[in-house]
Amino acid sequence: MKVIWSKESLQQLIQIEQYISRDHPERTVQFINRLIDRAEKIKDYPYKGRVVPEFSLNEIREVFEKSYRISENQIEILTVFEGPKLLKSSEI
Repeated sequence: MKVIWSKESLQQLIQIEQYISRDHPERTVQFINRLIDRAEKIKDYPYKGRVVPEFSLNEIREVFEKSYRISENQIEILTVFEGPKLLKSSEI
């Protein structure tokens, strides 16, 4: 199974990278790589994450890395965002 990154998810990674690099440039690459690794592991366990509570659809799940939520649908990474934020229907 292949993991596909949406345009939105890649843009979010860039924004996260820019945000973190302002205060901790030395940690930026390491953290972004952890987010990517975490998302890529979804292909081995596609139902490991929790169902996204905003939608309650079994096929839309998410995993967390620190306070970031990684949401996927059929191993397509939809977006990466801070956990307290709600996933919008326009992002799926």
